[in-house]
Amino acid sequence: QVQLVESGGELVQAGGSLRLSCAASGRTFSDYAMAWFRQAPGKERELAAAISRSGSSTYYVDSVEGRFTISRDNAKNTVYLQMNSLKPEDTAVYYCAANKFIMARRAREYEYWGQGTQVTVSS
Repeated sequence: QVQLVESGGELVQAGGSLRLSCAASGRTFSDYAMAWFRQAPGKERELAAAISRSGSSTYYVDSVEGRFTISRDNAKNTVYLQMNSLKPEDTAVYYCAANKFIMARRAREYEYWGQGTQVTVSS
């Protein structure tokens, strides 16, 4: 089992920045590719960003490319999502997810999930 706990979500004005953190415990963190998904009210959960086990490879959905940065610190068992130039359409619950070995793009491929953290961007 892998336990994931997100933090850092809050209310921010458009154009502002936030950094989300996800602390992992339970298994060898470096065995797991990590991702940040988000789900807005009435919408499906979508992948925002993903990172490989070593951190050498990353993926971003087009709508966040150039504004968000995913990173990880395997010594601290933590993955981060730095979000800059936030827009109202970034408002969502953000979930951290873990998948053993593979940096997947579909939610159903991720084995472990956090409880989510709310990000609200006001206009």
